[in-house]
Amino acid sequence: MRKSGAHNFPTMDRVVYGKPASDALSDEAERLNAQRVFLIVSRTLNTQTDEIERIRLKLGARHATTIDGIAQHTTRKEAAKVALEAKSAKADLIVAVGGGSAVDLAKIVIMAMEHDIRDEAGFDQFAIAPGMSSSPFRAPRVRQIAIPSTLNGGEYNAAALVTDERNKLKQIFMHPEMMPISIILDPFLTRHTPSNLWMGSGTRAMDHGIEALCSPAGDPLADEVVLAGIRILREGMLRTLDNPGDIEARRLSQYGSWLSAFGLQARIPMGASHGIGHVLGGTFDVPHYYCTPVIMPSVLRYNAPFTEDAQMRLATALGAPGEPAGDAFAQFTSKLGLPSRLSDVGITEDKFEQISKIAIKHRFVQANPRPFKNEAEIVDLLRMAA
Repeated sequence: MRKSGAHNFPTMDRVVYGKPASDALSDEAERLNAQRVFLIVSRTLNTQTDEIERIRLKLGARHATTIDGIAQHTTRKEAAKVALEAKSAKADLIVAVGGGSAVDLAKIVIMAMEHDIRDEAGFDQFAIAPGMSSSPFRAPRVRQIAIPSTLNGGEYNAAALVTDERNKLKQIFMHPEMMPISIILDPFLTRHTPSNLWMGSGTRAMDHGIEALCSPAGDPLADEVVLAGIRILREGMLRTLDNPGDIEARRLSQYGSWLSAFGLQARIPMGASHGIGHVLGGTFDVPHYYCTPVIMPSVLRYNAPFTEDAQMRLATALGAPGEPAGDAFAQFTSKLGLPSRLSDVGITEDKFEQISKIAIKHRFVQANPRPFKNEAEIVDLLRMAA
């Protein structure tokens, strides 16, 4: 049991569930008196389903414009471009409908709008540097709403991951009011999400819970909530695997993601799985939803001597009481049919040195419960995951 610390509450109004996304968003736009709603949406949802058209029709005259075709890893260049489009449309509310990339783009777009950022260099002064808890942004006048179609849970976080394409480096930008003012959960919207993305993003949500549970900076409330989230998420994902059309299983999965992300809401720092995952995605283009299954088992094994109690509780939540947590997590992701080794996603040993050089400076790697003394120890961990 933790003996000292503090719990932080997020700058977020509400999570709305149990309503169709179109109805819930219309109600939120009215509540916030938004007259020019700018939609950032998944291209699949926009062009291959009627989900976005339902939202537009329900918004009626409040709808300003819709953009799709979002990059998998949000970039500075894309953020600056979309912010200019949103300002041109006189947007007073930004809404992301889709996966983590849409949500991260919405977060950074409102800050690019606030600071009139027009190109990649305009973000230089705002990336979080060592020792900083947040970016030196002004509070945004325009806020955003997230309607997720995946499970990763990044919408419950006030930070955005944005890649600087000039040096292929994924960076963190954070301000408390980058947190969505509202999050809308609609399991029917997720029926269109590909299975590998649904399952992979669910492991990313678990990653949020696991790293909060293992963090020395965690707190008792977050511990209990994320453990419940991991249990619920595991059940929902396995049920969805058996029957993709099971709406209640999808609803359960969304609730599990919400609870698993409670550590993010409380601003508990993540650890090496997140930090190394950011390098794998931002520099080596590994899909975000595959980073956790290939690296988390080895991170758990590396951290085991420093997080024994947390990992015992984690193994139970994963349905494998008494087993090593790293093994339990690997067995779970194997059931989901996800990649299990770095080599499965194209990361070979010749890349380990470059990964370690970037990762050793990452704030989450530096917050890992078992410290890394040098780059060689990160290389050793990567070899475990090879």
